[in-house]
Amino acid sequence: MEVRAKKALGQHFLVDQNAARRIVDSLSDGSQVQDVLEIGPGMGVLTQYLLSREDVDLKAVELDGESVGYLLTHFPGIQGKLLQADYLRLDMNRVFKGPYRIIGNFPYNISSQIFFKILDDKDRVPEVVCMIQKEVAERIAEKPGSKTYGILSVLLQAWYDIEYLFTVEPGAFAPPPKVRSAVIRLRRNGRTALGCDEKLFKTVVKTAFNQRRKTLRNALKPILKDASALSEDISAMLDLRAERLGVEDFVRLTSAIAPGL
Repeated sequence: MEVRAKKALGQHFLVDQNAARRIVDSLSDGSQVQDVLEIGPGMGVLTQYLLSREDVDLKAVELDGESVGYLLTHFPGIQGKLLQADYLRLDMNRVFKGPYRIIGNFPYNISSQIFFKILDDKDRVPEVVCMIQKEVAERIAEKPGSKTYGILSVLLQAWYDIEYLFTVEPGAFAPPPKVRSAVIRLRRNGRTALGCDEKLFKTVVKTAFNQRRKTLRNALKPILKDASALSEDISAMLDLRAERLGVEDFVRLTSAIAPGL
């Protein structure tokens, strides 16, 4: 029994066993058993190695019924650990009571949405190891000043240290995707609070990059009530484009827009 890759689900099954082992080995060893969620196990190429790790208490979430049937047939150890569900709609409080790590070959068409959901539960997710489109991986890991630096770069780097681990070529998949892939690792940094209103911070970042060719003064007009009241250094910041600002710059800018929050 084989599973047909479904274009609508963005499925490209990893078949390179060496790459699969490297991905699973990139997940930190636990001094005690750690809860781990695998997103989109597909045909179980990562699952087999995760099940063999004594420090991993695995749960896997898979939307595709055909993949679920394949996994239950070929990996008896997944019994009771496999959820047929859409991760984006899954209430993670019903899956894990405490912290959990995330691993997976993320469907490329929803990878950004997956990261936004991870951010919503960031205080319980100390680590993420994932394979995504190379271009997206580079964007997430990029530093300020680059044309590829964007919304996800800022929002994820605010809470995670990000490492670009290795590149995976199209031939490692069936069917081969038209793009190269990459594996990145996110580890929660020591930040416990932004020092500004978090909801407004997200709004400022998204608004700034949605018109990234404009200076911040023009891009942020919808949320800048009185730019003349801002300090000289913040005013100077507004003459830059969004890609020039790091996380701390956006925190300062958000605090200046809504002082006291």
